[in-house]
Amino acid sequence: MELFLVFSPIILGLICLFIKNRKFIIISIHICFVIEIILSIIAISSKTTSSINYQWLPSLGINFSLSLDPIGKLFVLLSTICGFIIFISTFKTHYKNLNRFWGLYMIAIGALIGVFIARDAMLFYFFWELVLIPIYFLCSLWGGKKRIQITLKFFVYTFVGSILMLIGIIYIAAHTADGGFSYQSFLNNQLNGHQQNIAFALIFIAFAIKIPLFPLHTWQPDIYEQAPTPITMLLSALLVKMGLFGIIFWIKPILPIGFSDHARFVIILAVIGSIYASLVAISQTNIKRLIAYSSIAHLALMTAAIFANNSIGLEGAILQLFNHSINIIGLWIIAYIVEHVFKSTDINNLGGIAKRFTNFSVFIMIMILANIALPLTNSFIGEFLIFNGLFQYNKWIAAVAIISIILTAIYSLNLVQKIILGEPGEKTKSVRLIFLSPQLMFCMIIITIFILLTGLYPSIITSLFQPYIQSIYPN
Repeated sequence: MELFLVFSPIILGLICLFIKNRKFIIISIHICFVIEIILSIIAISSKTTSSINYQWLPSLGINFSLSLDPIGKLFVLLSTICGFIIFISTFKTHYKNLNRFWGLYMIAIGALIGVFIARDAMLFYFFWELVLIPIYFLCSLWGGKKRIQITLKFFVYTFVGSILMLIGIIYIAAHTADGGFSYQSFLNNQLNGHQQNIAFALIFIAFAIKIPLFPLHTWQPDIYEQAPTPITMLLSALLVKMGLFGIIFWIKPILPIGFSDHARFVIILAVIGSIYASLVAISQTNIKRLIAYSSIAHLALMTAAIFANNSIGLEGAILQLFNHSINIIGLWIIAYIVEHVFKSTDINNLGGIAKRFTNFSVFIMIMILANIALPLTNSFIGEFLIFNGLFQYNKWIAAVAIISIILTAIYSLNLVQKIILGEPGEKTKSVRLIFLSPQLMFCMIIITIFILLTGLYPSIITSLFQPYIQSIYPN
């Protein structure tokens, strides 16, 4: 099952690169995602851990090891659901060399799943780098007018981080009993406190860039604005989660001293970043950049909760990580519809959508209320747990972090006022009526169900990763 989950999207993607039959590509990708989701659900329904382990480069102690453990199952489910929703909502968009576009997209999906279930450090690094290759070409070939320089900036940031992470991985392996790269070998490493701090710094920078954490965030708003919409969705829903996953799975249990020693610094940095990003979001007039900075703010709070180093904060961060992926896709679908219908992403040119396009306005309101973390939406419980964890760590830091909630409400409600309420704007007047296509309506309904269902019954998601949290905090 593990091999199929990782390699079926990659193989299909490679096939799509050489086949130009649009119908074959669309149908094949639909079938692939449906099978992947079914397998993800089957894996989750099983209480046992499924894994494979083959010798890959035995002379170097590197194995091809994949595992569907509790945390792996959660991220595979998230990847398959988000990947499918992104594809369904945008596959009718006409791209030049469509076969290559969706072929690269599927390769990225397979590599992402590999990142989340790899249980050998070098295999994890292999998939980490593999994700970057199709994303680079997707952004540089199908992006906006400034795509070349922006994509280069993104590549430089992530590549530098990757090199540092590789050095950190080799450094840890050199301090294991068997000199291997397996997850178990890394857990039983022989690093002292000073050595853990060195390894932490090397690896954490790569994860902080990917999240992205202030002040290493400057690549994100630019690439979100310039990348084609499906790739922007993929970046914000899944790619940035690689950094959070890395901290949760590859730093926290393996480098506990380094993690603890840097916790306060990272938390302060994350809280500053959350408030900063929220303030910048308030001043944005481009809906894409507003969503980008909103995402930075939310991800920073998740990072802070992880480093609070208690079970409540970690539970809230993982739950919010899942919810954020669903919600951010909903916001990007709204931006996608606005851009294609009104031919503009300038908030000031819109307005009065509620008076002319009621159904669309309802979906916008649901997504924005979820972004604010209104009670009964999926973000509420996650955010409540995050701040509870921060309060247990330090009440004054938690009090400062709460400012970001107020700022989120300000820019979110300001967006509602400018594009939904009031008199129709210049671009709104130019459009007679919006008809949401069946596939867009389907995606919005599915996202709405997730928002309400996990808002009412968060245990549907939390029960999936509770075993992992109990392994970290047994008491």
